[in-house]
Order: sequence, then C-alpha cells, then structure tokens
Amino acid sequence: MRMINGPGSELEPRRLYLIVGAFLLELLPVWLRAHRLGGNIIVRCRDGHLFTTLWIPGFSVKSVRLGFWRLERCPVGHHWSVVTPAREDELSDEERRLAAQHHDLRLP
Repeated sequence: MRMINGPGSELEPRRLYLIVGAFLLELLPVWLRAHRLGGNIIVRCRDGHLFTTLWIPGFSVKSVRLGFWRLERCPVGHHWSVVTPAREDELSDEERRLAAQHHDLRLP
C-alpha cells in the first residue's frame, strides 16, 4: 500500500537526486585536477597566482561558488578572482612550496 504524504511528495526523490548530482559534478573536476576530493588544496587565480585554500565540495564559507569555480580573495595578488584547483602533478616543487606559503583566510 502506497502512502501519500501530500502535494509534491513525488518530487522529494527527484530533488535528492539533483542535489547528489550537483555535488558529484563538483567533485569530478576537483578530483581530476587536485587528485583529492577536498581539504587544503592548491588553487590558481585568473592572474596565475598559486595559493592554498580549504576546499569543501558542496560547501563554501569564504568564497562564492560558481560550479567548480569559486570567487575568492587571492592572498598573493590581494584581489578578488575566480579560482580553480591547480593540477598539482604539473607543478614544480618550487610552485608547491610557494603555494603552501600563501594560504587564504583561515577559519577559526
């Protein structure tokens, strides 16, 4: 016997699938670039600056989410920019070291 919970109850599973799908769509590019699903990762701003940021898929506190891009303050150039995860396997040791020295605003 099927219970009806009220108007729109058939949409609940569809809404859940959309939320999970959007979450997975963000995870895939992050995994392909950073080879991690989140945490402290190296990102590159539109001016080419590299820095480390806390990237939590599906959630943002210090940035504006734009799909798998984020609008965030660049601590290297002191400007707002769209940032994307950097391909860490293509970075030199020096670039990784410099990115580790520049971390965006830390959370308490």
